Amino acid sequence: MDIGIIGTKRAAAIYESWVQSIQTNIAEPEKGRPENKMMWPGFQAVFGIPWPAKPFASCQIDGAELSRRIRGDDRHEAIYKAVDLYEEALRRYLREEEARPQLWYAIVPEEVFRYGRPQSNVPRDIRESTKGALGKRVAQKILREGSLFSEEVEAAAIYEYELNFHNQLKARLLDTKQVIQVVRETTLAPLLAEEDSRRSLQDTASVAWNLATTSFYKSGGRPWRIADVREHVCYVGLVYKRIENAKGRDNACCGAQMFLSSGDGVVFKGAVGPWYSEVNGQYQLSKEKAAELMDMVVKAYCDSHDRPPTELFIHGQAAFGDDEWAGFASSVPEGTKLVGVRIKRQTEIKLFRFGDRPVLRGTAMIAGARKAYLWSVGFTPRLNTYPGREVPNPLTVDIVRGETDIETVLADLLSLTKLNFNNAGFSDGLPVTLRFADLVGEILTAGPTDNTPPLPFKYYI
Repeated sequence: MDIGIIGTKRAAAIYESWVQSIQTNIAEPEKGRPENKMMWPGFQAVFGIPWPAKPFASCQIDGAELSRRIRGDDRHEAIYKAVDLYEEALRRYLREEEARPQLWYAIVPEEVFRYGRPQSNVPRDIRESTKGALGKRVAQKILREGSLFSEEVEAAAIYEYELNFHNQLKARLLDTKQVIQVVRETTLAPLLAEEDSRRSLQDTASVAWNLATTSFYKSGGRPWRIADVREHVCYVGLVYKRIENAKGRDNACCGAQMFLSSGDGVVFKGAVGPWYSEVNGQYQLSKEKAAELMDMVVKAYCDSHDRPPTELFIHGQAAFGDDEWAGFASSVPEGTKLVGVRIKRQTEIKLFRFGDRPVLRGTAMIAGARKAYLWSVGFTPRLNTYPGREVPNPLTVDIVRGETDIETVLADLLSLTKLNFNNAGFSDGLPVTLRFADLVGEILTAGPTDNTPPLPFKYYI
């Protein structure tokens, strides 16, 4: 694999040491039942290709300057300027070099993670004074009303970005079309984490499995495939994120995630508008915007398959309004069956088995032709365990629009819980169409990225 790194001099050494450590097996000491753990046999033994310890490309940043910036007393400017170091280093490389890695590791020190989050507070004794910062109130006024001075407008633009280093970095680099994996130094170097008692880590074998799996996927590989895939079927998960920017309340941003049974996924950014209802607490698009969003999805599918899908399932966590659904339907070609499915977690129904094991994963209770309860988590015979501490709760599945067989919907959903390539877990509780909806929404709204083109799902996770 061709992996580039962006980080400090220490980060480069940590990366090379970690990659070297996963070349051979990692036998984790037994802490519980043997089926709950799995040793790591080595990267090439798992994926069949080498991962060179020396990075394909390296963009070094000044560690002292990074520390100074992230400790700034104006949090908007501190996080923005810290992201600047990573963004500028990558853009400089792209301008000067032709060779492109398949994936970039953006390796961040622990203090960047700690102080680069919403509500983070830098202790007064290490806080750096930010000279010339406008402050949020002044910046919002400039963004709303404008200014005669271009310098003030430029300085105010910083306050349009989310107070989150990870999301802001991802959002600001989308236009480069470079795949980024943000990794904490302490993830690659557990001894650093031991020095900081505030962080607990997975065992080193689990870190190797999870990080190697997502790296292989983001580098263009396919860690696994689903058996008995239904051809020409497309699944769309709706993404919404309430926003409030300095220019005034625009209510919400919408988007869509298109997935195929193969695991391929594309994210589309829709329009910002008054999609959130304070009355019922749900999101609904206008007919026009729903049609525009679905038109992008259908065109992308046709471009990659030279034909429209036979079936198109839209997954959401709320019912679809009449105008919204009419908009979706207007962009779907004749011959494509359109189905709307509402999927919600619920805790009202409990199902118990005799004995000391919980209900089997994949158990379904059919409540009618259009409604069922699906236990997407539960005891898994192949693993001989249940990866949870409480009684598993089912998903409530409702076919709210269109016509199809409820058992087909349940089988598809269970398959979609196996398509999270962001880790090596056996399955997820939610289908991939909804599993990352919140994270994708956060990145879509982390900054003013109105011209973001449709990009593969791996750019967002």
